[in-house]
Amino acid sequence: MHIEVTRKWWNEESRNYNVWASEATLDEISEGHYQNKQELLTFVTGIPLLTPDAQIVDIAQIYLYNYLMPCALKGDALHLAYASFYKIDFLLTWNCNHLANANKRHHIRVINARLNLLTPEIVTPLELFSEKPDE
Repeated sequence: MHIEVTRKWWNEESRNYNVWASEATLDEISEGHYQNKQELLTFVTGIPLLTPDAQIVDIAQIYLYNYLMPCALKGDALHLAYASFYKIDFLLTWNCNHLANANKRHHIRVINARLNLLTPEIVTPLELFSEKPDE
């Protein structure tokens, strides 16, 4: 289901947003073992990349230190750090354990407020479709 919804969102909605990726995204995709990996890598390389910055790693370390996500999942901390550092409006993810999780939102906002960072809306593609009139 996630693949179909993501494709539908990309085809129907992505043009309504400035879409960005990071080296952390490319690394995560490159390291994974799954079907369609090469197709996804090819696709993502067409998305503009946010410039790495040493502060992003520092922010991610603070997230890990404050238990926003498990230390083994540094990719999640980096994704959130990039989005927060660059003041991205929406962080689009299917990770509902560590990112798009209502129980984590307050904790993320508190840590970002302490760091003087804006917190992106962390959503799944299902939450980011345009409203259409009932038919």
